[in-house]
Amino acid sequence: MTNIEKALALINTFATGDTEKATSLLAKGYIQHNLAYGTGRDAFVGSVAWLASAPVKTTVQNIRAFEDGDKVFLQTVYNFAGAGEQVAFDIFRFDADGKIAEHWDNLAAKADPNPSGHTQIDGCKELKALDKTESNRELVKNFLADVMQGQHPEKTPEYFDGNTYIQHNTGIADGLSGLGAALAALAEQGIQMIYTTVYQVLAQGNYVLAVSEGTFGGAPTSYYDLWRVENGKIAEHWDVMETIAAKETWQNQNGKF
Repeated sequence: MTNIEKALALINTFATGDTEKATSLLAKGYIQHNLAYGTGRDAFVGSVAWLASAPVKTTVQNIRAFEDGDKVFLQTVYNFAGAGEQVAFDIFRFDADGKIAEHWDNLAAKADPNPSGHTQIDGCKELKALDKTESNRELVKNFLADVMQGQHPEKTPEYFDGNTYIQHNTGIADGLSGLGAALAALAEQGIQMIYTTVYQVLAQGNYVLAVSEGTFGGAPTSYYDLWRVENGKIAEHWDVMETIAAKETWQNQNGKF
């Protein structure tokens, strides 16, 4: 199995309840960064068993899957035991033995289409430009520093092909104009979207996923942003924002990042 196939097989155990499969895929010292769950292989397998016993079956629908070195990153829609659909980004790190050794994620409730009619998951799926993986990663790193971290906001138009930009954020319309309008509306309400630290920038071909920490309206926030790059410009964006839980509620001490 490829690492992508292994990652997909693991998340599908939430739906199948196959604890043996989950055990076979995970490293014994599995590190969990979802703060609502305990760390270690046994904790994950216990979650699979609990979901299997729930009266409502869990559903798993993978939307996009990518690989970067020893990591696989996925975009998926989950409905855990009938609790409601959630859009998620998952990152899995594989060890030298091909076992899944570490996991990070961000989840948000599935929402209605945004002002331009796009959902959190629709849009382009074609993986291409594998020879441009590193240049696209560098483009997004620079965009994060210049625009999202506010180091050179005047450079914002340089990262886009005019107003051609497809937006999947639930509250923002298409185009650079839509992004500007949304940020202005937040500012009028006294709400700031701040990116302080970028932890991971994963890439394969024309897709780049960034994992960042910051605040939204003053609340500690984890940002997962997936961008599609076309001809050296940012062309499409999906994201999941999640408020970071208070430390006293954490079920593991590995931290969100």
